[in-house]
Amino acid sequence: MAKKDAPPHWDRRMQQRLARGEAAALGELYDRFASLVHNLAHRVLGDERAADSVTREVFVHVWQHPGAYDPAQGPLRSWVATLTHRLAVQRLRTTGAAALADGGPGSPEELERKVRRASVAARADYIVHSMPAPLRAALELAYFQRRDYRQTAADLGVGEDEARRRLRLGLQLLSTAHDAGGLGAPPGYGGAA
Repeated sequence: MAKKDAPPHWDRRMQQRLARGEAAALGELYDRFASLVHNLAHRVLGDERAADSVTREVFVHVWQHPGAYDPAQGPLRSWVATLTHRLAVQRLRTTGAAALADGGPGSPEELERKVRRASVAARADYIVHSMPAPLRAALELAYFQRRDYRQTAADLGVGEDEARRRLRLGLQLLSTAHDAGGLGAPPGYGGAA
């Protein structure tokens, strides 16, 4: 199984393999990033079938346009996440606009609020999955298992000061999801596809 945090040379090599049309490269890329792509799409769309569809669209786009990724701009992971976010938001806007045109409930302003909330949630999900494992583990213990910092320290086998530091850093990273306005690209990549 491939490492979660790919080194930059892996990103360049993967792009070259995709450009040569190596189907095995697409399979390897899918194995590495499919859960990230599906989770981000589902977070934005709130619909399993739509997330499946966006996941397919992302990997088709990567296969058909491997040159759209520029390793100098950031990691392949960030580019794939940005592409996913862009396609999912487009889908959300399209389906929301169609529902409004058909006389469905809501207004254009409500649709934009929904897009913004979904974007912030997707960015937060991306940040949590991208943060270092020690910070993620501390946050998961504190928030999902409702451990205080002392219990978190004991569960992680670290001192209480270290547990507080990890929680503080994790929360600081997570706070950037909202600070970015929710409509920006995932951290670490300057542009969309």
